[in-house]
Amino acid sequence: MNLLHANDRPGAYPPSWYAATTDPLPPFAELRGETRADVCIVGAGYTGLSAALHLAGRGYDVVLLDAQRVGFGASGRNGGQVGSGQRLEVDELERRFGRDTTRTLWRFGEEAKALVRDLIDLHSITANWTPGVAHAFWQASEMPHAQKLTDKLAGEYGYDQLEILDRDAMRALVDSPAYQGGVVDWRAGHIHPLAFALGLAKAADAAGARIHERSEVHHITEGETCIVRTGHGAVHAPHVILAANGYLGGLNRKVAARVMPINNFIVATEPLGDRAQTLITKGVAVADSKFVVNYFRLSPDGRLLFGGGESYGYRFPDIAETVRKPMAQVFPDLADVKIDYAWGGTLAITMNRMPCFTRPAPNILSASGYSGHGVALATLAGQMMAEAVAGQAERFDVMAEIPSPAFPGGPALRTPLLVAAMTWYAMRDRLGI
Repeated sequence: MNLLHANDRPGAYPPSWYAATTDPLPPFAELRGETRADVCIVGAGYTGLSAALHLAGRGYDVVLLDAQRVGFGASGRNGGQVGSGQRLEVDELERRFGRDTTRTLWRFGEEAKALVRDLIDLHSITANWTPGVAHAFWQASEMPHAQKLTDKLAGEYGYDQLEILDRDAMRALVDSPAYQGGVVDWRAGHIHPLAFALGLAKAADAAGARIHERSEVHHITEGETCIVRTGHGAVHAPHVILAANGYLGGLNRKVAARVMPINNFIVATEPLGDRAQTLITKGVAVADSKFVVNYFRLSPDGRLLFGGGESYGYRFPDIAETVRKPMAQVFPDLADVKIDYAWGGTLAITMNRMPCFTRPAPNILSASGYSGHGVALATLAGQMMAEAVAGQAERFDVMAEIPSPAFPGGPALRTPLLVAAMTWYAMRDRLGI
């Protein structure tokens, strides 16, 4: 058994609120026998689905393979937040990469958000785009930096959609005693993530992409024509796109050394009735400033969708109890609320929290490691890789030039070293350092 699937029932979406509120697509057939294609894509999350959609739209013959179902991994399980920019803030990006590169990276982030909205509109995807993402601060000392960053984005990047909130204004937005202030990004937003993934799959299928589910790739033979092998078939293609993110496993060691899978967890409470409208006002999603981030929003049926807690092995813990603890810290009066859904998923991070774009071989492209900022960036990554296959690699190359250092110890030692580091930062969170 592949341990990456240790927490899942084969071919069945996890028991999430997302799965309960979305009509699944009819299953796509498993790959059986050998076939040829212009491009073979491994992984049917946002990255792979976007790549397949954009390549098929350009007339390429595309085969898209997934070990389980389309949108089965992090793309169908995440918090649904569509954030601005990159995972790192612009002042940190400028320090690391310079102002010119940072301006390009910021522009890519804006293009990524626009792409998500455009795809939703173009393909009539019922993903329920809702504007507004708030960043909530546990410490008042975080406010001066937020004000400086807000001024910088407005003055130097032309982005004037951030609103600073003092403690009282933050409490009016999010009814929690935990937060000392915050900032709202009104041009960011949040969506139903699984509905978006299924909508992309439907659009890619309609455009002519050949999608195969329950077709786990176990080996890729590199060459002028690559051979991508599954349990019951193989695809011969001159171009391969790796889009498996946290589920890549050992399929490519060059990528695995730089991209680390971690698990994150979400619960959905019972419907909260009138309490929901006072819990979070104005319909925003929220992410806070803990190192292990808490993120939450209300569902249309008045539930609190709350994400928090991480693990670094293959087996998930008791998810409801794992998430209940940070949820009670943020909303003490919900400490005993009934939890109707609890699910987890595997995403991927990098050492520098920037996505890893790379060419593991001359005709193999890979993008992964979105570090919790992947709804928009993964969708854009698929478009960028489609452009690169078509000979227009300018945007992909900019991302590929961002250094992506390997984890210390490589794939064998990255997990214990990461656990030690995360334990230290979790302790800092508890101590309020």
